[in-house]
Amino acid sequence: MRKFLLPALLSGLVLACGPKEVTVDYTQMSDEERLQAATEIAQSTIMVDGHVDLPYRMKVGGFTLQREILDVSVRTPDGNFDFPRSREGGLDAPFMSIYIPAGNQAIPGASKALADSLILMTERLANTFPDKFAMAYSPADVEANFNKGVISLPMGMENGSGIEDELANVEYFHGRGIRYITLTHGKDNLIGDASYDTTGTHGGLSEFGEQVVAEMNRVGIMVDLSHVSDNTFRDALAISKVPVIASHSSVRKFTPGFERNMSDELIKAMADNGGVMMINFGGSFIDSAYAAGSAKVREHIVNWLAENNLSRRDSAAQVYIKEYTAANNPFPTVQRVADHIDHVVNLVGIDYVGFGSDFDGVGDSLPTGLKDVSMFPNLIAELLKRGYSKEDIEKICYKNIFRVWQAVEDYAASQK
Repeated sequence: MRKFLLPALLSGLVLACGPKEVTVDYTQMSDEERLQAATEIAQSTIMVDGHVDLPYRMKVGGFTLQREILDVSVRTPDGNFDFPRSREGGLDAPFMSIYIPAGNQAIPGASKALADSLILMTERLANTFPDKFAMAYSPADVEANFNKGVISLPMGMENGSGIEDELANVEYFHGRGIRYITLTHGKDNLIGDASYDTTGTHGGLSEFGEQVVAEMNRVGIMVDLSHVSDNTFRDALAISKVPVIASHSSVRKFTPGFERNMSDELIKAMADNGGVMMINFGGSFIDSAYAAGSAKVREHIVNWLAENNLSRRDSAAQVYIKEYTAANNPFPTVQRVADHIDHVVNLVGIDYVGFGSDFDGVGDSLPTGLKDVSMFPNLIAELLKRGYSKEDIEKICYKNIFRVWQAVEDYAASQK
């Protein structure tokens, strides 16, 4: 089990008060003291992230079943996730996204085949580095791995197209270790309509989609409503017998017109269902001003490269791009992510929100102060500054998602 020393300030408080429980007012600390306290909380508390796109990054990076070209057991020069940075940030259980691009839907069998290959890659990672990673199929597995000091790799399938048109594949993927399925992705599929699509193929869930949701309940797979249209969201809530999740979605209030995020109506409906909303950190998800600001920066850089007859690969260009972007920073900050968490908490309470970063899935759009998994303490420190307690942080880090996950498991067990 990992053990950590309390910061000196907190140790003094505990010693002075003896065995009594101490309520610490983090808002009165200096920024340095608060970050120290946040780091201690991150390191000593189980932390779950609802969505990390490492498997597809491994595929793009050339990962094979014979050898690992992208070795995330050591610090990597790019991407947002690897073992050392995960340890620094206190991340213990990143849900590995088994991501299936919408383009695969057009080829029969392609979605399932890709899902199987990404699952194998994830398993290979755990088998190759058993002192660092382990598979996890339940909250109990995550807790056991935490106590052993290894990072859990639970899996969620992003895009239900992997089910193809065979309902039996729901149970198949449960057997392969999938513990949530995001019903759609960028396009409508056989299950239902997607938020990024404007076709409205089914007007929500299809008849097949209704069967899929019921079957996911039966076998013990969480229903993930990120990426779905509002109608699909409502239909799935009406059918599910257990709480649902949004593994990587943010608040629509801050991005008006962006259906991919959740409206207040849907946030309330998810809370009424007992579900949990896991906040996406991507720039376009947390601040509508990001798209306009980043477009201006990109336009300037493209013009500058052309004027200087350089490509992005040239070292001089890389230096200039880094300096110009820093001087004309289009990115939101970690405070904006906290704004989204605040909004959910103020709307429905502390029991219905979590982290769903989308690390390795949103490119370079991540906020200042939250660029990779090592920086989770910055977000926790900001929440402490706003008056969140250690118990609140624990709910956001893992207790809320554990509650939903366990409820789904318990319901499935009752159906056998």
